[in-house]
Amino acid sequence: MASRRSSIVAIDDEKARKMSINKPRLFTDAAKATEAEHNMTLWQGLKLYPKAVGWSILLSAAIIMEGFDIVLIANLMAVPAFKKKFGVELPDGTFELTAAWQSGLTNGAYVGEILGLMINGIVAERYGFKKTMIGALTAVTGLIFIVFFVQSIEQLLVGLILMGIPWGVFQTLTTTYAAEVCPVPLRAYLTTYVNLCWVIGQFLASGVLKGVSTRNDEWAYRIPYALQWMWPVPLIVGIALAPESPWWLVRKERLDDAKAMLLRLTSRNQSVDFNVDETIAMMQHTNELEKASSEGANYIDCFKGSDLRRTEICAMTWFVQAFCGSSFMGFSTYFFEQAGLDTSNAFSLSLGQYALGAVGTFCAWFMMQKCGRRTLYVYGQAVLCCLLLVIGFCGLASKDNTKAQWSIGAMLLIFTFVYDSTVGPVCYSLVAEMPSTRLRQKTVVLARNFYNIASIIGNILTPRMLNPSAWNWGAKSAFFWAGTCFLCLVWTYFRLPEPKGRTYGELDTLFEQGISARKFKETVVDLHGPEATSVADEKLKGPTTHLETVDSARS
Repeated sequence: MASRRSSIVAIDDEKARKMSINKPRLFTDAAKATEAEHNMTLWQGLKLYPKAVGWSILLSAAIIMEGFDIVLIANLMAVPAFKKKFGVELPDGTFELTAAWQSGLTNGAYVGEILGLMINGIVAERYGFKKTMIGALTAVTGLIFIVFFVQSIEQLLVGLILMGIPWGVFQTLTTTYAAEVCPVPLRAYLTTYVNLCWVIGQFLASGVLKGVSTRNDEWAYRIPYALQWMWPVPLIVGIALAPESPWWLVRKERLDDAKAMLLRLTSRNQSVDFNVDETIAMMQHTNELEKASSEGANYIDCFKGSDLRRTEICAMTWFVQAFCGSSFMGFSTYFFEQAGLDTSNAFSLSLGQYALGAVGTFCAWFMMQKCGRRTLYVYGQAVLCCLLLVIGFCGLASKDNTKAQWSIGAMLLIFTFVYDSTVGPVCYSLVAEMPSTRLRQKTVVLARNFYNIASIIGNILTPRMLNPSAWNWGAKSAFFWAGTCFLCLVWTYFRLPEPKGRTYGELDTLFEQGISARKFKETVVDLHGPEATSVADEKLKGPTTHLETVDSARS
């Protein structure tokens, strides 16, 4: 085993030798495909995999629907008609949902998502990505009826819990599909595109809520719920036509089907070096390496050997998203109202916030290529921590201080831009790349559930911090989140590796050899080893013929 301080690591020699003897062609073809991916530029990847990009974008559209729905839950609490229907009357004659019900409604959806995620980790690996997505979309189509015809806040809670189950499927399946249908140069873009889908959904929901916020009847909250029906049917039709993940098919040993799907995901572009058989061989090789390290593919295997570290990294990476102060954005309209802005201005600022979030995601695409994932995550959290401190100090001013209240709004907009340039989108790339391919679905499910638990805690705390009938901290809540953001920054610096430019096989080796997170970037990985490569070459050449020269004089 290579030293942890070594700049070059390789897979175990005996493991590589056995694989090269048993499957020499697989060994050499995998090496060629790995080299081809390393040499592939972004433009070449786009020319070779345009169909993969299109199909990934289609599946990720399910996240637009979920982002739309999640914002409805949090920000309907700022709509007067909704507060009057489901809230309680305060001494000043206004209506407000209690902090307990604010937490209950948002956390109800997260409870459903936890159930959906655990189901997804089993069902998706057994039946594939397409069937699981179509089943979840069909379920959500029927469940929308519950929230549309809701008559009491208890019924609304039940509806949100049930709808959370298919939402849990969307949360991870879209990201893992993107990670499995594209090559290394496109991986960061398609996985972080999920964050842009979230922002688009949030923006659309804020626009709808601004439009209905002046209504005084039940349609102020029925219209937003009814609009959720516009998503599922088109998505079901599109996903039914989409190709299955070739990685999933390789894990199921359906190699011919995997090859057919890979051909559907790529174009026949002669200017790009691509061999479908070599690419399938690389997938097989990676799968064999992981099977040699861990035969199982169950949830318990996520906590064994090097996979335990990978699960920790994925879980904490998503935990950072929840505890870096992002809950302010989820409750943005309500937060703006409690900071002293009227309902119309509060929704206008929320629209600006999500528009900045979309711009931030585009900036993240550019910066990831220049800086890498780890760097963006570290510096992003450092800036977020500083912004939260500024918001907290502005919150010390009285609500009569208009300049201070608008300063808080401005800082929150900058916070959103920084978040969606760094932590927001980069998280999706990291959690999709860090797990082993055999355990990816289950590792991402566990990590997302860790995020959901963290979000439940945040959704219990945030309404109480902001609600005038509870703790009433207002913008001073930012001091608390600045502290948690700093602690997350410390973990990120010491524990988060850099996966930029690595194939899944290389990441497997780096984790198996226990390379320090801060040394991932510069460590050179030899997936095959000189001894194993020579053995494979000899096997491919076949047996040599030994010729003996006979001296004619002795005959």
